[in-house]
Amino acid sequence: MCDACRGGTAPRQGLGGANSGSGGAPLEGSTFVFAQAILSEAGLSFLGVGTPPEIPSWGNMLGEARAYLASAPWTMLAPGAALMVAVLGLNLLGDGIRDLLDPRLRRL
Repeated sequence: MCDACRGGTAPRQGLGGANSGSGGAPLEGSTFVFAQAILSEAGLSFLGVGTPPEIPSWGNMLGEARAYLASAPWTMLAPGAALMVAVLGLNLLGDGIRDLLDPRLRRL
């Protein structure tokens, strides 16, 4: 059968099989790496070895709120919740990208 009858030229048909599922993996992996970078920065800033104290960071906010833990424990809620929502959102975004772009998960 000729290439025109199959719906395209030979180079265009060659890209369909090998390249169809390879676009999502780097994009999915980058969301998880970005979430890990956020957690690493927050952890290092919380310990005092990350960003300087004058730069706003969730780790710095949690570290400064540690002094007020006995009198005002709710001061840790906002930066902790923001950190949790950001990391959870990035992980869910990565899962959604994987589900969207993985050809094995598509239903016919």
